[in-house]
Amino acid sequence: MIFELGKYKVELKVDGADPADNALEYRKVYFDESEFEFPTKIGLKLFENGDLSNSAIIGSIGGGTGIHENSQIIEESRILVCCSDSIFCLSVPELDLVWKTQADQAACFEIFKYKDSYIVHGELEISRLDFNGQLMWQKIGADIFTTIDGTNDFEITEQYIRATDWENRTYKFDFDGNLEE
Repeated sequence: MIFELGKYKVELKVDGADPADNALEYRKVYFDESEFEFPTKIGLKLFENGDLSNSAIIGSIGGGTGIHENSQIIEESRILVCCSDSIFCLSVPELDLVWKTQADQAACFEIFKYKDSYIVHGELEISRLDFNGQLMWQKIGADIFTTIDGTNDFEITEQYIRATDWENRTYKFDFDGNLEE
């Protein structure tokens, strides 16, 4: 996926290369310490005037995730990316790791900006992070937060956050994490 960010073009891609090869292709490597293979590694490349100006790769333990419309937030001076069980925040243009937060025990599917914070739709948990990546609250349901067909499973409205689990149970959370009836 390619995004325009001021004078930069940002390219995000799922990278299946061997971790030893990643240090050769990317200038910065942000991986968890683990003896296990990462289910998802996401490469970020920053281009200025068509030339590669910086690159980084991120990886974390947890479930496999991908790149899609809501798997990242591109801000003026930073990029937030869902990668397995964590949210990574990297500075632009340096691609330095600003913070990393485990926002779900399994996989972070989507991230959304809400005022000066972020709402994360995870497989097992719905979380709210502050601007600095600190967990404000986290809620679980009776089952995973996705539906059998993967549609209509998560929505943020002006009044609440609606999440639907595998058994089609619907949860409505206010923005303080309280379950609404």
